[in-house]
Amino acid sequence: MDSSEPRRKRKRLLRQSTATAISPLLTVRSFLLCLCFLLFVYLLSFKIPIAPSSFRPVLVVSSFSLLSSSSSNGVESLPGVDRFLLPRIEGRVLFPDHILLLVRKNGLPVHEKLECVYPSRESQISAHVLSSDDYDQSRVIFRCPLPPGNSSAAAAAAASLRKVGGKPVVKGRRNQTAVVASWDSVVYAAALDGDSAVVFVKGLNLRRDRESSPRWFSCHFWLGKKMKEEDRRRVEVLQTRAVTAAQEVVRCQLPASIKDSPEEALGGRVTVGTMMTAPRGSRRVEEGRRFLFPSVAEVSRVESGGGGKQHGLCACTMVWNQAPALREWITYHAWLGVERWFIYDNNSDDAIEDVIYDPEMRNFNVTRHVWPWIKTQEAGFSHCALRAKSECDWVAFMDVDEFFYLPYSSPHYQFRKPGYASENALRDLVRNVSLSSPGTLGEIRTACHSYGPSGLDRPPAQGVMVGYTCRVKSPERHKSIVRPDAVDPTLLNVVHHFRLKKGFRFMDTPQGTAVINHYKYQVWEVFRAKFFRRVATYVADWTENQNEGSRDRAPGLGTEAIEPPNWRLQFCEVWDTGLRDFVLANFADSSTGFLPWETSPQYEQ
Repeated sequence: MDSSEPRRKRKRLLRQSTATAISPLLTVRSFLLCLCFLLFVYLLSFKIPIAPSSFRPVLVVSSFSLLSSSSSNGVESLPGVDRFLLPRIEGRVLFPDHILLLVRKNGLPVHEKLECVYPSRESQISAHVLSSDDYDQSRVIFRCPLPPGNSSAAAAAAASLRKVGGKPVVKGRRNQTAVVASWDSVVYAAALDGDSAVVFVKGLNLRRDRESSPRWFSCHFWLGKKMKEEDRRRVEVLQTRAVTAAQEVVRCQLPASIKDSPEEALGGRVTVGTMMTAPRGSRRVEEGRRFLFPSVAEVSRVESGGGGKQHGLCACTMVWNQAPALREWITYHAWLGVERWFIYDNNSDDAIEDVIYDPEMRNFNVTRHVWPWIKTQEAGFSHCALRAKSECDWVAFMDVDEFFYLPYSSPHYQFRKPGYASENALRDLVRNVSLSSPGTLGEIRTACHSYGPSGLDRPPAQGVMVGYTCRVKSPERHKSIVRPDAVDPTLLNVVHHFRLKKGFRFMDTPQGTAVINHYKYQVWEVFRAKFFRRVATYVADWTENQNEGSRDRAPGLGTEAIEPPNWRLQFCEVWDTGLRDFVLANFADSSTGFLPWETSPQYEQ
């Protein structure tokens, strides 16, 4: 007994000392295991986001990988964190001559000097940003040149931004193998219209002048941005059927879950599915029956909303580098009664903002809408019809080289008072014409006279209306003033006119009542700019050897920007000084003879 007691004491002491030695080892081991687990979760989140939000145009299994990445991930949604994060590139679109980056704002200075950066095997390649702009309420756009010819396609797909010679200013996609969306196959815009969404798609390849069957198409909405915080681990993708399809526009019903509160779709991503030929860069879903287009589109609200229609007559146009022409076009038509202008800016780089927001233009209600999508004039006009619907009774869709002319009116002419046109004469004419067919008139068409260079070699100092006075004898085509709430749900148009809802009709304006002077063939230094690109979707560029005999081309003009012999004397069959004389009588300063728009740079001697 006496000898066993010391042995028991030694065993207890040994167990205690062993436990004491192991205890710190367990603590260190537990810490290391926890650290490894957290590191594993962190690395895993790059491949499988815990709060899925990055839908990219990459070739992966997920059908909604075709959507560009969103900024609404778990970290960025936390209050007070946004200001510490770099803005995120949400989409890249590859155009024939540049790359468009769509970037979440997050305080990004749009006009700061930045450069485009492309990764390469040896080192990064950089180039100056071509231009930048505010695109919508939440995003800005940057245009980057294509990387050098020996660069890989992956370099274009991974284009990013940084301060000149400095650090990155945006956060790119984590998956740098993502392919950039090609401009010939992409969903590029979407707008809320009542209980439906209007989606704009490049690559549908539908007929120019007719509606297509909507049964081939569907819309796919990602509503993760609107989900409750406790549901953020779940991405909600809802599919609805298309109700109309025409040209580049697909209209779809909103998901049933948000039909009573359509505003929940705002800011959400959307793409279009098709059961026709697979678009470039698309992904197959539904067991191979349907393909989804890559998408950079967010559902936006384009109507101003509230207050009812404020303007009797508005005007919509799409321009590229037409800043010098705007002052004359707006000032003159304001005198005739146009109250509101929607200027869709199609990648201008001629300081158009300086003209629109010049203090001398502050009395005109003009807004500029950035529209970076090339050769989409028909789609742009459809978009403008949606935008103007809540504000305007009537909208004139025309170019900035087109001017309404209301000649001297004899007593037997319809819809106008006898004599010369007075202020607001065009708006009064539209009202009188609409009253002649109450409730059924949806469009007023006016014939166009095409004017030539009129013997000039340089832009006329007093503007196009005074300078160009010789035209082609017969009218060419027409342009229209449209009642936006009478436009067919397809929004189908051929630039010159829209398809109307059933029950509505159009009317041709008698030429003695009104015509449009179209200064189509101006002096060569102005006209040759058209060779860069034409804005209409279904009209061949001047450099393309297509439709050479059509009215969309200049007779006798080839596919190269080479001035034809005697250009200044062409397209001159009738000398017509009617509008010139009217402008000088009503707009010239009585003491100096100057016209209001002569300060525009184009008209300086």
